[in-house]
Amino acid sequence: MKTAAVIGAGFGGLALAIRLQSAGIATTLVEARDKPGGRAYQWERDGFTFDAGPTVITDPNCLAELWKLSGRDIADDVELLPVSPFYRLMWPDGTVFDYSNDDAALARQIGALNPEDIAGYRRFLDYSAEVYREGYEKLGHVAFLDFGSMIKAAPRLVKSQAWRSVYSMVSSFVKDEHLRQALSFHTLLVGGNPMTTSAIYALIHKLEKDGGVWFPRGGTHALVRAMVAQFERLGGIVRLNDPVTAIDTLGDLATGVTTASGWHGDFDAVASNADVMHSYKALLSQSARGERGAKALAKKRFSPSLFVVHFGIRGTFPGIPHHSILFGPRYKGLLTDIYEHGVLAKDFSLYLHHPTVSDPTLAPEGCSSFYVLAPVPHLGKLPVDWAEVGPVYADRILDHLEATLIPGLRERLLTSFHYTPQDFAQDLNAHLGSAFSLEPLLTQSAFFRVHNRDDRIPNLYFVGAGTHPGAGIPGVVGSAKATAALMLDDLRRS
Repeated sequence: MKTAAVIGAGFGGLALAIRLQSAGIATTLVEARDKPGGRAYQWERDGFTFDAGPTVITDPNCLAELWKLSGRDIADDVELLPVSPFYRLMWPDGTVFDYSNDDAALARQIGALNPEDIAGYRRFLDYSAEVYREGYEKLGHVAFLDFGSMIKAAPRLVKSQAWRSVYSMVSSFVKDEHLRQALSFHTLLVGGNPMTTSAIYALIHKLEKDGGVWFPRGGTHALVRAMVAQFERLGGIVRLNDPVTAIDTLGDLATGVTTASGWHGDFDAVASNADVMHSYKALLSQSARGERGAKALAKKRFSPSLFVVHFGIRGTFPGIPHHSILFGPRYKGLLTDIYEHGVLAKDFSLYLHHPTVSDPTLAPEGCSSFYVLAPVPHLGKLPVDWAEVGPVYADRILDHLEATLIPGLRERLLTSFHYTPQDFAQDLNAHLGSAFSLEPLLTQSAFFRVHNRDDRIPNLYFVGAGTHPGAGIPGVVGSAKATAALMLDDLRRS
């Protein structure tokens, strides 16, 4: 029986491990932390349950497929709850917009902002459907290993005007600035600047419109636990709390992995769901390929980081939906500060996650759990001491929430803690503390991302946010599908 090791039990690594084990490859999943999940970690504090993130589940079919491979049903292991509205969007001028797939409700809200934009929004949805077919259905699960594959995709990219930014494309359809922001902010959820990320990412709207937005009962980590259960049911092995310290090589082949505990395993193939820079710079440090790969990655642009405040408070808040976006007074200017200037601006835009409105069991009775997230520059652009800056920034964010959305927040507060770019770097080995790996620019997409199979070590593979197609749950699960296809084909021929 052929064997494989998967480094890192994030969504990408778990999805890949399930696919390999389902196909009869004896697979070992090796995770550095005490729990699986990677960025989808979970904490329990003072009776509250807090997901680290991600919290927006789209395209549930890409997850259900991991169970169907062995004739099982995802519903046997986890319950996905529908979230509506998908997001509540709020601006400082008092404008509120509930985004969902309710066409009539959307038309009413768009008409209230600008009646002419109703027709423009429908044209935008047609465009979104087109790039969804071309960019997600046809290209999202296929590896780009050579430049020829990029050339073949070029006509589709040209037809979709992929060189334009999401914001630019949205602006060609609708004129109201609130709507332009409402239809372009989604790229931030995968680490992209709406002003520079390829318009092909407008496919997210089609993804949400058709598949909806969901949340697992028990939190995002309940989905992680379900994936682990499915993997182990198939016979897969999970090693927790044992960081891989080296991908072992002999000549131009990977031979196995060695961990911090001293454990070593020999494998026919190795796949890394770890941070791509960490994989090359640290795990392949004894290989010339590692040095070359790290040097190439150092020249690329990495996505910003995040500052997240988790807090639990007394009271329930049925009027605050599951997902809210609180836009600041600036949009383009704030994005430029974050992505280009490395400025921790005085104003901010926030994403508020309120899971207890969907699942009250995530907090003690009569209480609510939240997290609030602000995009911030990564450590390469803003090398501050977050141990010093973090508490001050957290206070500013909580004060803003109290003033705008949750009156009495401070007196209701029962527990809180925050997570900084330095935590991303330390806990996840994330290069520069980036929350999403490589920035999703057109020049860093498909063939120009880290390849799903290494160019020099033919039995070394990559999965996750740094590979094609990119970050986000559908993205990393799609990368697992592409990488699994390569691995299974190679292993069957070897």
